[in-house]
Amino acid sequence: MNDATPLAGQIALVTGAGRGIGRAIALAYARAGAHVVVAARTAAELDALVAEAEADGGAATAVPTDVTSADAVEYLFSRIDEIGGLDLVMLNAGGLPGRGPVSDSDLASWNDTIALNLTAAFLCARAAIPRLRARGGGKIILVGSGIGHRGVPEFSAYACAKAGQWMLTRVLAQELQADQISVNELIPGPVATKISTGDFGSAGTTTFAAEWSKLPEDVVPLALMLATQPNHGPSAQSFSLMRRDN
Repeated sequence: MNDATPLAGQIALVTGAGRGIGRAIALAYARAGAHVVVAARTAAELDALVAEAEADGGAATAVPTDVTSADAVEYLFSRIDEIGGLDLVMLNAGGLPGRGPVSDSDLASWNDTIALNLTAAFLCARAAIPRLRARGGGKIILVGSGIGHRGVPEFSAYACAKAGQWMLTRVLAQELQADQISVNELIPGPVATKISTGDFGSAGTTTFAAEWSKLPEDVVPLALMLATQPNHGPSAQSFSLMRRDN
């Protein structure tokens, strides 16, 4: 390992890697020396990511996955076993299947949002734990949201899912402390991606007042910092790129 490849020899998983924040982080981890397993629903996006990582001298493996499916997650981790283990988990998959006031919400939209933003993190973390233990430790990083800490009108399901994910982070950190597995939350704040299109205006502006409108690449330094910390800590922490807590 050297300063240019601080993740050399490690195997990393990045979910929601097909585009946006996940894609930027996956490419950065590959450049840092990790063999990156990239998971998302769209195979073509993953194939393009792998091609770019390999053209840049990195190593990546695409595993198209619906992380809300227990069977699909089991298959994903069987592919990771074939590669040789697991050291680092970046749980980035998430999104907003629907939004609106609670009075106008429907159960299907609520369930879809909880499944994508909370249950998927649970399924992947549960599968990762024995693999990380087998390596003598590692890191789990969950991409959270400030909405999960403070709530926002018309985002009830998303806010509740992300709040649950933050609590999952804290519980996992306590359960895995003795195993040298750190667990932390990364809050990007508003980032201009396809998912957030409706929340962004022109370049550099956002409907989130007094916030810093970021690109996916702006999240990479914090993601790399968390990936390169000692396995024993920091843990049970929330690291935010938000300018302030609105």
